[in-house]
Amino acid sequence: MITARDWADARILWEFQRMGHAPRPCSVGVGLGSHDLGVAEVMAGLYRRGLVPLVVFTGATSPTTRGRMPRGEAVHYRERALELGVPGDVVLVEPRARNTGENIRFSRELLAERGTPVDSVLLVSKPYEERRAYATARKLWPGVEFVCASAPMNLPAYADAIGDPRLVLDMLVGAVQRLMVYPAQGFMIELSVPAPVAAAYERLRDRGFTRRLVPTA
Repeated sequence: MITARDWADARILWEFQRMGHAPRPCSVGVGLGSHDLGVAEVMAGLYRRGLVPLVVFTGATSPTTRGRMPRGEAVHYRERALELGVPGDVVLVEPRARNTGENIRFSRELLAERGTPVDSVLLVSKPYEERRAYATARKLWPGVEFVCASAPMNLPAYADAIGDPRLVLDMLVGAVQRLMVYPAQGFMIELSVPAPVAAAYERLRDRGFTRRLVPTA
């Protein structure tokens, strides 16, 4: 059961993860694979606004997405973007990445192989992973400016749209934990986690929202 206290703590993590960037024109848009087709929908909207001339969707499959995206996250994202009017010739698919670090590294390699100059990236992720995506990208793709974007939804609406509120809270807890432990492992830059956010994270972790935690021992 998810309690009112759990929801209150989850909102603290949700708001912390949002970077608050204003979308602006960038060299390329990179959509990070996940269970959430909303990433492709946000990217399609940004393309239609003229903010990116080229799109990369990146992602293989995971235990969470294998059933709903059997052809791979990036492939399903591309199909959704094309349904929304994005021309196929401006959408690249990177089908191998299985984590955020690989999303960034493989997208960077794909664009380098094509000879595409990149000085800025419009980075589209799930709403509760903006900060994690930003910290990872800054570590693995230096010299590039990143502008984060995601679906403009509040937490209750997002959880309803996904249809699995507990999964969303588990993912929120996992995203904040990675901000705390991954910098020391060289996976992302260090970003400070304010005390109220850390306290909310600890309460949710102790309440059992642990399915997306990474081992730390």
